[in-house]
Amino acid sequence: MKKLAPVFALLSVILLVPACKSDFTYYYYTEEQTKVLNEYLDLPELPHDYTVTFPSHLSNVGLFPRAVERDKAVLGRVLFYDKKLSKDGTVSCATCHKQDLAFSDDKAFSDGVYDRSTTRNSFALGSVANFSAYYGTDLNGSSAIRFFWDNRAETAQDQSRGSMTNANEMDMTMHDITETVASQPYYAPLFDKAFGSTEVTESKVLEAVANFVNAMGSYQSKFDEQANNSTGTFTGNFGNVVYGNAFSGFTAEENRGKELYNANCSSCHSGNMGRPVLQLANNGLELNPTDRGVGAITGNSNENGSFKVPTLRNVTLTGPYMHDGRFKTLEEVIDFYSTGIQNHPNLHSSLRQGSNAKVFNFTHDQKQDLIAFLHTLTDDRLLEDKKFSDPFKQ
Repeated sequence: MKKLAPVFALLSVILLVPACKSDFTYYYYTEEQTKVLNEYLDLPELPHDYTVTFPSHLSNVGLFPRAVERDKAVLGRVLFYDKKLSKDGTVSCATCHKQDLAFSDDKAFSDGVYDRSTTRNSFALGSVANFSAYYGTDLNGSSAIRFFWDNRAETAQDQSRGSMTNANEMDMTMHDITETVASQPYYAPLFDKAFGSTEVTESKVLEAVANFVNAMGSYQSKFDEQANNSTGTFTGNFGNVVYGNAFSGFTAEENRGKELYNANCSSCHSGNMGRPVLQLANNGLELNPTDRGVGAITGNSNENGSFKVPTLRNVTLTGPYMHDGRFKTLEEVIDFYSTGIQNHPNLHSSLRQGSNAKVFNFTHDQKQDLIAFLHTLTDDRLLEDKKFSDPFKQ
């Protein structure tokens, strides 16, 4: 029996190991870093996963999100919501891009510092399947979709810099931004994880915000679920796929609306809700626009009055509509396209009939059908996803 003693002793040690393990806490950040972060931020012990996986109906047409660096996205999330990065401490990126509104604003012109207002409607970040898949010349080359209503920013970094330094929005210099970030104790652990150094630079700040923005996307709507089980048809336009068959999971009203959308809207906005078919267009809002849009950036008079053509994901949540927020409701938008298009010299050919502006003359029932279909583009998961929410403790 004495010979069995070492065996029992060894067995006792083995049995004690699980109990010992429970006495330890695993920190992704160091214990000291965790204490600092916990004082200001509500972050999980292990960072959220920012991997984007498209549904097959989007990947089948060659749309692929770029890999996001998780720790940079975590840092970017904090920067996105930090009001200290504005001149008067009242405005962050999230002020104009609210998660529950699919990262849009419910005002025609958003509130900036010192009670100033933006000069254009805040673009709905949740209208895009995923920024990294087709936005940004750094990721997608010269054919990439660009940022802002007038397409003036080539990359997400350029877009962030433009908003942070805009006098009507955050009104900071990038030097102001980096100094403010460096002075906040909660940023040191985040920069250390994201970049292996606590040093704050302009390029690091912009890269982190870009990673967060490039992780955003909406691709889990009722429409996506149904499109995944259907076969689309290429229309010949750039990257446009139309689903002509009725979706079994749609109501009759939603399917009628989809048919109307395919026939009248998809050639500009996209039939599969992926990359928009057109990068810009004049849609005949007015004959003599004071805002020249893309034309003011390019100097090309043929582009005066032209603006970005957005995709319409979550569109029922993102009013008011158009670059100037002139239409409060989708009903007003559809009424405009039905009978109100102005015959501007630069009016896009899709909105022309001969030498005149097209008159769609949608019936009341058709308008209701269109709106029913547009409701299928809402992605509730994006609106509630914790990894895109405000991380600051209230």
